[in-house]
Amino acid sequence: MLERFRRFWTSLLAPVADGLLRAGVSPDAVTLVGTLGVCAGALGFFPRGQLWLGVLVVTAFVFSDLIDGYMARRSGHSSRWGAWLDSTLDRIGDAAVFGGLVLWFSGDGDDRVLAALALWCLVMGSVTSYARAKAESLGMQATGGIAERADRLVAVLVMTFFSDVLDLEILLALTLWVLAAASAVTVVQRALSVRRQSLASS
Repeated sequence: MLERFRRFWTSLLAPVADGLLRAGVSPDAVTLVGTLGVCAGALGFFPRGQLWLGVLVVTAFVFSDLIDGYMARRSGHSSRWGAWLDSTLDRIGDAAVFGGLVLWFSGDGDDRVLAALALWCLVMGSVTSYARAKAESLGMQATGGIAERADRLVAVLVMTFFSDVLDLEILLALTLWVLAAASAVTVVQRALSVRRQSLASS
C-alpha cells in the first residue's frame, strides 16, 4: 500500500521536480533542505507541544524524499554518494521526529513512560536500518519486517497530528506502544534472516 502511495505522490510532484532541475537545483540540495526542514519542524514545534503544526511542517518536507530520487533518475545523475547521503539524512530526519516527541514528553508533556517509548522507537529505528546496511556489507540481505521505515514514519505522523487536533493523547500513546513492539520484532526478524543466510553459506 505504501509503495502505491509513493508512486502516486511521485507522479504528482514530478512537475515540481522537473522545474527544480531546469532551475539548476541538484538532487543533493533537495535532500539536504528536506532534512533540515524535517528537523526544524520536529525539533522546533514538538517540544513546545505544537504537535499538529509540527506534523504539517515535517510532512511538507518529507515529500523531498520522493522528489530527490526522481530528480536523480531523471537527470541521470544517480550516484553512490547521492544514495549514501539520502539514506544517512533519512536517519537524521527520523531521529528528529522521535527526538522531538521525547523532548515533549520529558518536558511539558510530563509523561516519562511515553518519553521512554519514543526514545525506544528512535533507537530501534536506527538499529533496524543498521541491521540492513551491515548485512548488505557482508553480502547478505536484511529487509522486510513488520515495521519498516515508511510504516513507522506514516504511523507516528498521522497519529501525532490527530492526537493533538482531537485532544486524544491516547492515540499517540497507543501508536508509540505498537511501534515500540513492532520495531523490536523487526530487528529480531532481520537478525534471524541474517542468521539463516549465514548458516546456509557456511
